[in-house]
Amino acid sequence: MRVGLLSREYPPDVYGGAGVHVEYLARELARRAEVTVHCFGRARTDPLAHAYPSWDALDDANSTLRVLSTDLLIAADVAGVDVVHSHTWYANLAGHLAKLLYGTPHVMTSHSLEPLRPWKAEQLGGGYAVSCWAERVAVEAADAVVAVSKGMRHDVLTTYSRVDPARVHVIHNGIDTEEFRPVDGADALRRRGLDPDRPVVLFVGRMARQKGIRHLLHAARAFDRDAQLLLCASSPDTPEIRSDVAEAVAQLQRDGHSVVWLEEITPRDELLAFLSAATVFVCPSVYEPMGIVNLEAMACETAVVASAVGGIPEVVSDGETGLLVPYDATSPASFERGLADAVNALTRDTARADAMGRAGRRRAVGEFSWPTVAEQTLALYHSLR
Repeated sequence: MRVGLLSREYPPDVYGGAGVHVEYLARELARRAEVTVHCFGRARTDPLAHAYPSWDALDDANSTLRVLSTDLLIAADVAGVDVVHSHTWYANLAGHLAKLLYGTPHVMTSHSLEPLRPWKAEQLGGGYAVSCWAERVAVEAADAVVAVSKGMRHDVLTTYSRVDPARVHVIHNGIDTEEFRPVDGADALRRRGLDPDRPVVLFVGRMARQKGIRHLLHAARAFDRDAQLLLCASSPDTPEIRSDVAEAVAQLQRDGHSVVWLEEITPRDELLAFLSAATVFVCPSVYEPMGIVNLEAMACETAVVASAVGGIPEVVSDGETGLLVPYDATSPASFERGLADAVNALTRDTARADAMGRAGRRRAVGEFSWPTVAEQTLALYHSLR
């Protein structure tokens, strides 16, 4: 079988969970089928990858128009594959056009839904209406929709009522538990000015409203003073969001809290060290269909404190592998108090945090493997032929 994976992100240009998903899915599928990855941007050395730039004539245009120009190039180049599989709205239109042009079955994975992320209008301006349109056209016509969690499936069917429920399939994200495993991270902490003998609270994610970083920084005002907050926060959606983060971090530091902010994308080896050395990994997302980064933390034997939204409760077992905090958009202060209380509970009881970390590793190994994800995905492809 010839499979065309369509994605904005592909290594080395990966900044979010969708990119991580495509990276590992491509690797596993390539062991079972003939795979090409059609991605955005600069040329890659990876033999699977075919990269496409946006049109130069659109350099000064709204970014969504540049995205659509890349989609056109991808659609023109995937004739002859047996199935196209698109990831996120950035590549969905390319998959839809391939379906129309060549009659190729189109599978799309919903990592998130544009109508449920209204804050994207801050980043895209009028392009947000374009991104919503591109996603709607694709999801309503796709031969199959993959939801990365049961929560995501519910959101798809609620948001797009014209979609036949029989076409929406739950296939969870996976984790490579040989790569994401506990390592000695003490030296990595020291190099960044952190004390490995004190509790470390770790956040890894984009600077986006969705990721709840503002709530985390408010909650951190109530963290125990012995705790150290390590923010691996990069790729701001807007300059305003970056400015908000910088101001909040500076205020915490002025108030005597220990905060280290790494604004660049963290290299994989250093990320593994941080995930392993942290006392608690915190995921304060206000919208999260799955949250692959929680799996990464669990695989590294670190307890997780996370918001109980979307697909997160399908990954983090409350009271066993971490603590879940209810999120209510109408009461952000309550959510922030809950985050602070959960983090403090585990930084004060490191034996409990360690036990949750070990349970998280067992859960990641036992239930979320990439070979399983690839087999389920390939079976879905075959069902469409």
